[in-house]
Amino acid sequence: MSDRFVYTTPLDPRAQPLLEGLALEYATRYGDVLREPGEPKEIDRYPAHLFAPPHGNFVLLLRDGVAVGGGAFMRRDARTAELKRVWTHADLRRQGLASKVLLELEAQVLRQGYERICLTTGFRQPEAVGLYLGHGYTALFGPAADPEAPRKLPFEKALRVTRQKGEAVAHPASLAEAVAHTASLAEEVAHTASLAEEVAHTASLAEAVQR
Repeated sequence: MSDRFVYTTPLDPRAQPLLEGLALEYATRYGDVLREPGEPKEIDRYPAHLFAPPHGNFVLLLRDGVAVGGGAFMRRDARTAELKRVWTHADLRRQGLASKVLLELEAQVLRQGYERICLTTGFRQPEAVGLYLGHGYTALFGPAADPEAPRKLPFEKALRVTRQKGEAVAHPASLAEAVAHTASLAEEVAHTASLAEEVAHTASLAEAVQR
């Protein structure tokens, strides 16, 4: 099994799993809830040239030549890139692929000279909300009185650059973002510790039975 990133265009035939997967995701989760009458579908809203250098880019995560993840960004302003089309294959979720794609996009955003990222996700995508909060993005929205009230959820992240063996690496630019990221990691550590305790308890019970 071999994974690699390839920068290309949405017109690349290898991008079809991403485009079809996103179209299905949008349709099943939202239908026309977030679309104004007469507006194009989300997957058709942005032409391919917006995701092309020098102002944008489009990346696929290929596994043995087949797309299992990917994403894109386009120019918002001279300092800001907007993430779009972030996707992982439905059968391969919870394997860290989304984080892998997000970190690659952040690094490429930096390589193309941007200092900040913005994005929006939908109110029926809690896993996306968790992904962005866990990577130091700031939510630009408050809790809704009705969690099913149709709305888009905007995020932003300022980037600062360090160099590791010549590669640009993105980091949270504010203390608040760093604290949020640390809290997310602490939750993962606590969950892992809890699982370890359960395993130890099960092993103890097995030993008792054998005696």
